[in-house]
Amino acid sequence: MGQKSSVPQPGTKFQVIGAGLPRTGTASFSRALEILCDGPVFHCGTQATLGPTIQIKQWMEILRRWLAGTDSDREIMFQTLQSQLDGYAAVTDSPGSQFVPELMELYPDAKVICTVRDAISWEKSMDQVRNATVPWYLHLVLLPLPGLRYFIPYLHLLAAQWEKLYSEAIPTRQSYHRHIAWLKEVVPEDRLVFFEVKDGWEPLCKALGRDIPKDQPFPHINDSDAIAAISKMHIQRGLTRWAAILAVGAAAVAWAVRT
Repeated sequence: MGQKSSVPQPGTKFQVIGAGLPRTGTASFSRALEILCDGPVFHCGTQATLGPTIQIKQWMEILRRWLAGTDSDREIMFQTLQSQLDGYAAVTDSPGSQFVPELMELYPDAKVICTVRDAISWEKSMDQVRNATVPWYLHLVLLPLPGLRYFIPYLHLLAAQWEKLYSEAIPTRQSYHRHIAWLKEVVPEDRLVFFEVKDGWEPLCKALGRDIPKDQPFPHINDSDAIAAISKMHIQRGLTRWAAILAVGAAAVAWAVRT
């Protein structure tokens, strides 16, 4: 989680709706859920950037249908959402965390667990991630990459959903608090758990009714390092692809001139 994509396992029971926003320890939480739920976890940020192209395209379809909001759009949205998560034990990170009511309808037995942290430090962290992952030239650099060419339009859809839910497109401490308040409105109290990854296994295992894993420390994945590494990797891939395209173009022009 956070460093490589997960592969669905057919027949896996869906058990947990991760309702925590990005940068609340979702990568560590995802890895912990993989251990406790004995199945792959769909970490949205990781799957969008490292997973197969179909996954980011399906999320774009889900977001478009959600934003449209008609009965026919909602029907297609539910079908696509269920198809996206088939074979996974849980979903974490955004936009999964913004589809809690829909996911509760699809998976009535799943626990809703929201990872949390201090709102002010979360806001600063989100600012850092946004500045690191969305430079002005990113869309052009990613254009030659099959899946990542959709990344900027995908971010625009995420921002539109964010604005509709929290009345602002850019994450701030106010939207963080609005998300928590929204969860308390839409999720029954006995089904909602708030969890800080720094607290380790005990509260998470208690929420899921599982024993604490023996001789296995709680996973701690540095999301910032993972995001920076993934961003750098994709930029290098994009530049390499552009270099190859330009080299082929230059060779074609040179051949045409000679002939």
